[in-house]
Amino acid sequence: MSEETKGAGVAVYSTSSCPWCVKAKEYLSSLGVPFQAIDVGVDRDAAKEIVEKTRQRGVPVIRVGERYIVGFDQDAIKSALKEAALI
Repeated sequence: MSEETKGAGVAVYSTSSCPWCVKAKEYLSSLGVPFQAIDVGVDRDAAKEIVEKTRQRGVPVIRVGERYIVGFDQDAIKSALKEAALI
């Protein structure tokens, strides 16, 4: 994992053409959770990293600390954020 994406923060791996990615970012913003947006359509290393970690090629992938959530699953996102004491 790159130094930029390590740690306990939140990252949204997405593409510019993904409507669910937009919804995931809007949801995090509505909760007041800061996140790093990573466009895997541009950042090929990040795309490879996500496939290695999740064995999935779909987006969005939301990373909360070391937990990865594939797809826009509000319940899973909220649960991960609570576990990480981010909300």
